[in-house]
Amino acid sequence: MTLFFALKWLHVIGAAVLLGTGAGIAFFMLMAHRTRDPKIIAEVAALVVLADYLFTLSAVVLQPVTGVLLALNAGYGLTSGWIIASVTLYLFTGAFWVPVVFMQRRMRDLARTAARDVSPLPDEYHRLYRRWFAFGFPAFIAVLAIFWLMIARPAFG
Repeated sequence: MTLFFALKWLHVIGAAVLLGTGAGIAFFMLMAHRTRDPKIIAEVAALVVLADYLFTLSAVVLQPVTGVLLALNAGYGLTSGWIIASVTLYLFTGAFWVPVVFMQRRMRDLARTAARDVSPLPDEYHRLYRRWFAFGFPAFIAVLAIFWLMIARPAFG
């Protein structure tokens, strides 16, 4: 396998992990939230936080490294319009993802406390959930746009 194809394979795997983990996390958090059961929410949120650290964070680190090496190996200039747009959207996505990680941890902790105390979820949990839910849309759309840019590599800028 050539260096180019190895880098491309790693980059595509990283992109798939980002998209798949993000979609999976969103689905499982949504389904847990719908139960309104603090114990279920706490357990699912704990897994979601772990998945974010193991999978999403790994891919977040891998993508720029493989992306730069792949672009250089393929002869693309790092100032190509589609690369600049991709990097901009990547940073945009990160601006939504970083706060979401902290929200998930806090929602997990609030749900654990409610489960331990056999009490309903507090208002803070519900506020965080609404914000977490809202943050997912722009980030998900940006990731889809990055996929399009990587495939189409349009000439602009």
